[in-house]
Amino acid sequence: MEYSLNEIEYVKAIILSGYKADIQVQITIKLKEAIDAENIQVKLVSNSKGFNQIDKRWIDKYTEMWQIPNNISNLLKQYTGEVLPLISNPKDKRRTFANEFSSENQKSILNWLINNKTLIISDLLKGRGKFSAEWMLVAQKADNSARWVLKPMNYCLNFFGNGEIEITKRGNFKIGKITMQRKGGDGGRKTAQMLQFKINPAELFID
Repeated sequence: MEYSLNEIEYVKAIILSGYKADIQVQITIKLKEAIDAENIQVKLVSNSKGFNQIDKRWIDKYTEMWQIPNNISNLLKQYTGEVLPLISNPKDKRRTFANEFSSENQKSILNWLINNKTLIISDLLKGRGKFSAEWMLVAQKADNSARWVLKPMNYCLNFFGNGEIEITKRGNFKIGKITMQRKGGDGGRKTAQMLQFKINPAELFID
């Protein structure tokens, strides 16, 4: 964080809940009245493929956040299963995979994602408001060894967000290194129909 350790008088960490930042570190500098505060998002991984959910909500919530047009919102609800498949012979009777949509509908979703990429990535990783995350700390413990990496959030936005926006072979969406998919699981409960976004924080060790 580029602080001089000799100038630090006191450090206090406060746990946050319900924000993109998990902890706020308050730093008191010697001979100064001001206290700096750094908001840190913490990711814990146990292996090199520690996929981590960074956000999940109902489509209506994302529609409100990102002003998603009705036609795109409806397609996404078909994708997550809130709206049952409108195509014949779907691979899964509960939902429509992205690659099962018509070419026109696939293009509409991809174009919307491309046009709103910056906003989407910022909301997913950084968040909004005074407790938006300014740093990402990834801690990994495996086989009696531990390591960590701390990166500025602006670096992480570029690292995870840069890359193609595409539909994968499995019928999900990729926004750079971010996976966008139906939540699934949950023992068949309705919450399986939420939309979720995932990253692999361990990739920051490779960079």
